[in-house]
Amino acid sequence: MDFNIGKVREIDIEQTMRDAYLDYAMSVIVARALPDVRDGLKPVQRRILYAMYSTGLKHNSPYRKSARIVGEVLGKYHPHGDAAVYDALARMAQDFSLRYPLVDGQGNFGSIDGDSPAAMRYTEARLSAIAEELLEDIDKETVDFVPNFDGSLEEPSVLPGKVPNLLVNGASGIAVGMATNIPPHNINEIADAVVYMIDRWHDLDQVTVDDILRIVPGPDFPTGALIVGHEGVRNAYATGRGKVIVRGEAEIETLSGGKNRIVISSIPYQVNKSQLVERIAKLVQSGRVNQISDLRDESDRTGLRIVVDLKKGAPARKVLNQLYKFTPLETTFGVNMLALVEGIPRLLPLKKALQEFIRHRERVLERRTEYELRKAKERSHILEGLLKALQFLDEVISIIRRSPSAEEAKTRLMERLSLTEVQAQAILDMQLRRLAALERQKIEEEYRELQKRIEYLEGLLANPDAILALIRGEMEELKEKYGDERRTRIIEAEGELTEEDLIPQERILVTITRGMYIKRTPARSYRAQGRGGRGVQAMDTREDDQLEHMVFARTLDHMLFFTSKGRVFSVRGYQIPEGRRTARGIPIINLLNLNPEERITAVVPISDFGRAEYIFMATKRGLVKRLNLSEFEKVRPSGLIALRLNKGDSLLGAVPTTGDDDILLVSSRGRALRFNEREVRVMGRTAAGVRGMRLSGSDELVGMSVVEPGGYLLIVTRNGYGKRTPVDRYTPHSRGTQGVYTTAPKYLDEIGPVAVAHVVQDEDEVAILSARGISIRLKVSQIRPMSRSSKGVKVISLQADDYVVAAARIRPKPKESESEKEKG
Repeated sequence: MDFNIGKVREIDIEQTMRDAYLDYAMSVIVARALPDVRDGLKPVQRRILYAMYSTGLKHNSPYRKSARIVGEVLGKYHPHGDAAVYDALARMAQDFSLRYPLVDGQGNFGSIDGDSPAAMRYTEARLSAIAEELLEDIDKETVDFVPNFDGSLEEPSVLPGKVPNLLVNGASGIAVGMATNIPPHNINEIADAVVYMIDRWHDLDQVTVDDILRIVPGPDFPTGALIVGHEGVRNAYATGRGKVIVRGEAEIETLSGGKNRIVISSIPYQVNKSQLVERIAKLVQSGRVNQISDLRDESDRTGLRIVVDLKKGAPARKVLNQLYKFTPLETTFGVNMLALVEGIPRLLPLKKALQEFIRHRERVLERRTEYELRKAKERSHILEGLLKALQFLDEVISIIRRSPSAEEAKTRLMERLSLTEVQAQAILDMQLRRLAALERQKIEEEYRELQKRIEYLEGLLANPDAILALIRGEMEELKEKYGDERRTRIIEAEGELTEEDLIPQERILVTITRGMYIKRTPARSYRAQGRGGRGVQAMDTREDDQLEHMVFARTLDHMLFFTSKGRVFSVRGYQIPEGRRTARGIPIINLLNLNPEERITAVVPISDFGRAEYIFMATKRGLVKRLNLSEFEKVRPSGLIALRLNKGDSLLGAVPTTGDDDILLVSSRGRALRFNEREVRVMGRTAAGVRGMRLSGSDELVGMSVVEPGGYLLIVTRNGYGKRTPVDRYTPHSRGTQGVYTTAPKYLDEIGPVAVAHVVQDEDEVAILSARGISIRLKVSQIRPMSRSSKGVKVISLQADDYVVAAARIRPKPKESESEKEKG
C-alpha cells in the first residue's frame, strides 16, 4: 500500500524545471546532435552502419531495401521515428553531402536541387567500402558495447574508426545551446597530417598550426568550388572556429557578335542549385542585374553547368561579381569544430582533433592486440596438449579405450599427462585423421607459427611506438585505396575575384609587329596545311607594318617580354587583348611601359617558375648570358634590367633551361654552334654576358634553342626554304668558336640567309609568318630530314616582295593534367 497517496509534497518549481531542462539538453547533446571525436559519427549514424554490418550488408553483397534496414535499426537500436533514420541513411549515401559516402545507395537518394529521396520502399542500400574500414575489427573486443534501449541486445558505444571520419566527412548538427559545423577534407591530406603528427608524437608541442596548414591547406568540399583566402581557414584550424568564404567556380566564355556568357561549373557546399538559379532569375526580374539575356540550367549526370548569357557589350566580370554579391554563388561556411571528447562537448582545433583520433586508434589497436594475443595463447595451449598426446599416442589411446565414459577418460588423461581440462577435452575431440603423419606435421608447424605470433604481439604491446607505426601504415593504406585529387581550390583573397581565377587555360598565338602592335589569337585559328602551301592571312598589311614576333603560349602563362634595351616585362597571357586573325592588335605601349626607342626582341612564355631553373639569353652579336629564372618571378610594372647590352647589339632571344642543357646557336650565314650551358656561369641581372659564338663580317645570330634528345634543328630561310637536320649531327664544341655549317654557303644566294631556327620534334607543328602577314602552319613531319649541307625545300610560297620574318614551334597538346583542369 502506498502511504504517500493524498499527501502534498512541496518542490521548487524553478529547480525542477532547471533539472528537467538540463537532462533534456544533455540527452540531445550526447545522444543525438553531436558527433564523437573518435569515429566522427552521431548515434543514429553509428547504429545504421552497425545494423547494416551485423546483417551482412557489406560493399560486395547484394543491395537490400532501405525499408528493411530502417526497420532493423528501429527495432534493435534506435526507437525513434522512421523518418529520422531514413534521412540519416539517405544523407550518408549522397555524394554531394559527404566527401566519401558511407552508404552505397541504389535509387533516388535526393539531389543537389533539394529533391527529397524516394520512399524507403523503393530505394536500396549497402555499406560502402570505406564504411567497412570504420567497422573493421569490431568483433575483436576493440570497443565497448552497451545495452540497447530495452536491454535485449548490445550495441557499440563507438566504432573502431580506422578512417579519420570526423575530418574526412565533416559533421553538422544543432544541439541545445550549441551547434557543430565541421567541414569535409581530402583523405590524402588528412592521412598525411596524421602521419606528420605520428612522426613527431614525442615532440607534439613543437607542431604548429602552420605546419599542419602546409599539409592540409583547407577543407575539400564534395561540390568543389573555391575557398577565398587563407585567413579564415587558419583561424578555424588554430581555434576550432572561423569563417571560410566559398565561391562557385565560373568561367567567362566569349561568343560571336561581341557577346559573353558566364558558365558556372560548381557551387558552394550545401547550396541548393535550383534555389540559386531561381535567385539569379529574381535579380534579373527586379532589374537589380540588368545585363543578363538568358539563364539556363544545363546540368546532367556528367556534371553541373549553369549558363548565364549576357547582353552584347555587357561587362562579364562585373556581372559575375554581382552574382557573387547578391546570390548564394558566394557563401560563408561557419566552421565550428565541436565534438564529444569522452562524452563532453569540446571545441577542437585541427591539431587536437588529429591527436584524439590517433589516441583512439592507439586504444583500438592495443585492445585488438590483447584480444589476438589471448586467442593465440589459448590456441597455443590446446596445441601443446595435442602435441603431448601425439608424443604418448599409444598410452592416450589405451586410456580412452579403457575408460567407461568420456568424463572418466578426461580425468585420467589430465592425471596421467598433467593436462588441463581444456587440453584433455581437445584430445578427446580430436579426429582420428589428425593422427596421420602429415596432420601431425601441420600441428607442429601451426604451433611454431603461433609462438612467433605471440612473440610479435607481446612485443607490440610492450612498444607504444610500434602501435603508432601500425597507425602510420593504416594511413598509407587508406591513401592508396581511397585517395583522390582535391576538388576545392584555394585562391588568394584580394577583394573581388581576379580575372585569373576565371580564365580557362587555352592555347593562344601572340604576335607582335615591327610597329610594336600586339594581339593574341586562339591557336585554333591557324589550321595545319601541306608543305609549300600559300598559308592564310595572319594580319591585314594594308598599313605600313610587318609581323616580327610570333609565340605560342597559353592564357595563364607568364609572358616575359625582353626588350632591345635589355629590360624585361611580364604580363599574363590572358591580359594581352584578343584580336581577330587579320587584325593588327593594339599598340604595345598600352600594355608595357616601354620607352619610345625601345623594342621587343624576345618573348618567353613561362607556365611554371618551378619547372626550370635558369634563363639563357643570346644577343645578335653572339654574346650569351645565364641567370636564375627566379629573378623574373616578380617583375614590377616598370620592368627589370635583364642584361647590359653593348652599343649596336640587341637581344635575340631567351629560353628557360634546367642547368645541364646543350644550347644550339644559329647565324644568318648558316653557321651553327652547340655547347653546354655550364660553360656560361650564372650572372647577375646587370651583367653583359660572355662570347657565345664567334661571328664574322655582317653575320649575326638568328636562332637559339635548347637541344632535345631525338630532336631536329629546323631552319627557315628568308626566301621560304626550310629543312630539318637531326641535332646529333651537330657535335658539341667549345663556347666562343664558329661551329659548323648548317647549310652550304653556295645556296645562300638562292634560298636567302637563315631567317629563323628552332629545335623541334617529329610530332610538332610549325607556324611560319611573312613580312606581309601571310601565315602557314604545317607538320614538321612533312619536311623530310636532310644533311647539314643540303639546300632544303620550299615550305611557303611567297610573293616577289615578301620574305619570312618569324616562325613558331607548336608542340602537340599534352593530356590535360588535374592541375590544368583546376586552372581551366
